[in-house]
Amino acid sequence: MPRITVSVDGVTYEEEVEPRLLLVHLLRDRLGKTGTPVGCDTGNCGACTVTLDGRSAKSCSVLAVQADGSEVVTVEGLARDGRWHPMQEAFHAEHALQCGYCTPGMIMAAIDLLRDDPDPSEEAVRRGLEGNLCRCTGYTNIVRAVRRAAAEMSRVPHERAPGAAEGREAAAS
Repeated sequence: MPRITVSVDGVTYEEEVEPRLLLVHLLRDRLGKTGTPVGCDTGNCGACTVTLDGRSAKSCSVLAVQADGSEVVTVEGLARDGRWHPMQEAFHAEHALQCGYCTPGMIMAAIDLLRDDPDPSEEAVRRGLEGNLCRCTGYTNIVRAVRRAAAEMSRVPHERAPGAAEGREAAAS
């Protein structure tokens, strides 16, 4: 079996994995990162979205062996010093969830969206989250939450992007 090394939420893990093991199952079943739900298992819903080397990825569409040497951030890895990430706070404040199943993936995809467009319009948010499905909310509060977080994150730049991008941003400073 292949042996991989992967950093998840700032902790390095060395794991022997079957070549066909999906990243979502490594995260949940082996590493206990249950905040990343298994949604459709086909890459259609986006519930399992994480960041992989600083960019959003649907973890049910990535083999664990493909993450070898990579940095993964899950929704659980966003909080710092006991404080939620601004996107998590905005989702809470704007009531941007009902059942909550899609929320981790929405949050992770939204953070990636703001990396490329730090002040998105409502239309840009809707377009940017197209690959993440919510069957409960109608998206209005989700869009409001993303725009609220964008405003907050523009005031606190170090909160902008978790994962590998943090290191690049710090190195560029």
